[in-house]
Order: sequence, then structure tokens, then C-alpha cells
Amino acid sequence: MTPPSAPQIPVVVLAGFLGSGKTTLLNHLLRNRAGNRIGVVVNDFGSIEIDAMTVAGQVGSTVSLGNGCLCCAVDASELDTYLETLTAPAARLDVIVIEASGLAEPQELVRMLLASDNPHIRYGGLVEVVDAAEFPATRERHPEIDRHLAVADLIVLNKTDRVTEAGLRAVREAVDAAGGSAAVICSAYGRIDPEVLLDPVTRADEDDSFRQLTFEDLLPEADRTHADHLHAAYDSVSFTADVPLSPRLFMAFLDSRPAGLYRIKGFVDFGAGDPGNRYTLHAVGRFLRFVPQRWARDEPRRTQLVLIGAGVDAASLRKELEGCRDEWQDATEELERSMWGVLRYVRQPGDDEA
Repeated sequence: MTPPSAPQIPVVVLAGFLGSGKTTLLNHLLRNRAGNRIGVVVNDFGSIEIDAMTVAGQVGSTVSLGNGCLCCAVDASELDTYLETLTAPAARLDVIVIEASGLAEPQELVRMLLASDNPHIRYGGLVEVVDAAEFPATRERHPEIDRHLAVADLIVLNKTDRVTEAGLRAVREAVDAAGGSAAVICSAYGRIDPEVLLDPVTRADEDDSFRQLTFEDLLPEADRTHADHLHAAYDSVSFTADVPLSPRLFMAFLDSRPAGLYRIKGFVDFGAGDPGNRYTLHAVGRFLRFVPQRWARDEPRRTQLVLIGAGVDAASLRKELEGCRDEWQDATEELERSMWGVLRYVRQPGDDEA
């Protein structure tokens, strides 16, 4: 089992039919990576254009993209091997993005991740990119797209600049209906705020005086110099509590979290429920995981959470979380039983995730 001090690297699956804008979105993330070192795993390399791999002359292997980012071209059978490479301490990656083939079954990639024995990774969500302009025609040719949308954690409705307001409304209604509880954000040219997928880090990059070409180096000058004006397509809610949360009430909140709430991250203090541990929370879509970690000496014991979603009621979320506070908490048998709901989402050695 991974020691509590060893952070797990989130693995995000980026899916969508050919031409939906996956590679454009990926390039945007690499140019606006908030200080993160990104590992990129490309499934079905021949169907997409990642010029950096060709320039490096190492197609089919791990390639440095500069700025601490790496890229691998693989097929599904090689996925575990390359994840092992990318999660090695020497790679020093903060996040891994798997760009699926345009004809891939994204739920199969998700299943492989959740069943992986690699202790250094955690599921970071399935992002389905949809071409708003071609969605009706694509859906007619490939009705399985509804199944892909239904298992997505986040849907990026791309190329919205190419449809009329009425057309976008119709596409959005169809996507909402098929996507179930997934958050939906709109974009043009794959430009989304990296905060939706990436956590900003403060580590400075190494001196890049001598480095290989990056994605940005390979882009036309016109594309590199324009300003990306990202609009608030999502809501970010912060919550802090200096008293413990009730395990029972907090799990009830998580079980009933609203459609459109894409990510929840942070630390939870359950007080007398488990006085020795704080619980790191990772929630992506309907996926949920707690990781217990010992409190550091002299560390303030508090809950700190960030919730990210689209179309959610921030005031309502805060009110519900405030209602989970348990100021008069005492160690009781009932409190211990209420922790069972939390412990169900703590992965144990040998667990299989579905």
C-alpha cells in the first residue's frame, strides 16, 4: 500500500470523436498548465497530429516536450507499462492526461485505470469533448455517443462559436439529457480554464535555456500570441471549518451532490470519529476516494475543501456544508459507526474498483 505521504498522480482521460477538438484542448492545457508537469499518453497515435513527437524523432517512445512535460504514444495493451514509467519519481509529474483515440470506448480506459495495480495513480476523471457544430450528424452516425456522454464526469461542448444561439441551445439540451449528472462547460478552440482539470503548483521550472521543442514552439506565431480570454464557465466554491464535520451528515451531502458538481478536493477533519487522521478527499463526477493521513505535529485541525462545477448553486452548497459541522461532537459508538460510510471509500490492498 502506498505510504500516506506519497501523493498519487491523477490520471485524466480525454475522449471524444475524431475532430471534436481533443488535441486542441490538450495543447491548450500544455500551454496554460499552471506550473504542472504533465505526462501525456496518446492512444492511437496515427490518427492525430502531435508534431512534437515527430520532431523529436522518437515516435512510439517516451518523449520530452520541454517544461517538464512528457509524451508517450501507446496502444491500450501498453498502458500499464507507460503509466509505470510516467509515475516513476524521476519523472516528477503532477498529472497524466490520456488522449483516447477518436474511436475508443472511453469507459474501457476508465475501467483499466480503476482496475490498475499501480499504487501511484488515482482516477482524475473522464472528459468527453463534443463538437457542437457536428453533434447532430455525429450522433446520427454514431449513436453510441450517448453512452460515452452518460459515463463522462465532465463534458466540454467545443466549437460553440460555430453554431447559432438556437442551435447551441438544442445541442446543450441533448447533451444534458444524455450526460446525466456530468458537468457541462462550453468552449471555443478547446480553451477551458486549466483550473477545471489541473491544480496550480508553485514549484519553479528548471532553467529551460537548453531544452527540446515544446508544443508552443511548434504552433504558428498567430496562435501563440493571441490572448486567451477564458470566461467563467464554471463555479468554484471554497469551504473551511474549524470544527469537525459529522461523518454521517457529510456522507449524506456527498451522496446527494448535485449534477454538474465535477470535482471536490481538500482535507476533512472528522474529529473524534478518527482523531489521529485527516482525510484527503478526491471526488470526480460520481467517483469518490478518501485517503487517511496522520495529522502533522502542530498542524491546525480543520476542514478545507474546494468544489468545482458548472451550473451549481454556490450559496446552497455552502449552506449544506455548514450543516455538516458538528461542534459538540463526542466520541460515541454511534459516531464510530457513522465512520463506516467514510471507510467504504478508503482503498485497501487488494480492493477492486468498479
